[in-house]
Amino acid sequence: MTSVLIVEDEPAIAQEIALILESEGYQIAGIAGSAAKALDILALRKPDIALLDIALKGHDNGVDLAHIINKNYKIPFVFLTSFSDQLTLEKVKETYPYGYIVKPYKDKDLAPALEVALMRHSVFGKKSFPSREKLHNQAGVSLTKQEYMVLEEIWKGHKNKEIAENIGLSINTIKTHISNIYLKLDVHNRGAALAKIRSLM
Repeated sequence: MTSVLIVEDEPAIAQEIALILESEGYQIAGIAGSAAKALDILALRKPDIALLDIALKGHDNGVDLAHIINKNYKIPFVFLTSFSDQLTLEKVKETYPYGYIVKPYKDKDLAPALEVALMRHSVFGKKSFPSREKLHNQAGVSLTKQEYMVLEEIWKGHKNKEIAENIGLSINTIKTHISNIYLKLDVHNRGAALAKIRSLM
């Protein structure tokens, strides 16, 4: 049975979602109102997929949590939120979610969204990051060794500070590399860069 982590700071809404998904045959791995609680459940119960609100209790929001999931847990997630403004969407796209549902939602929308997300993850999740040679040969993109390393870190869901620490470069150097990567890929943000990489997989 597929297990779902529900991350929602409104208890009544969380319980409603749980009942809907249980009626569709899903097992609820846990309900969390904060990113910290969600991380506890992720570590303990290892759910198959997560349903994430953006506005959460505590310091970290749903977008922050999504980055951590990408880095440490590698499970698909779908956002379920009332936010639909462009600024939020740009931040969300950097996490490369498997779905985005805007509240108020319809009960019948939840299970199909999770099913599609799980299917897409089963396909894309098994594919490896393309080599520098493949980027050059198939897309005509010639990256330096450091640019390629930075792009791979972005693919893993890491933020600029983490990339700088992992590679051993300054934040400003990382930002310069990212600007060059965007220019070479002909994109303007991380979401578009990731989409272009996925098209080569």
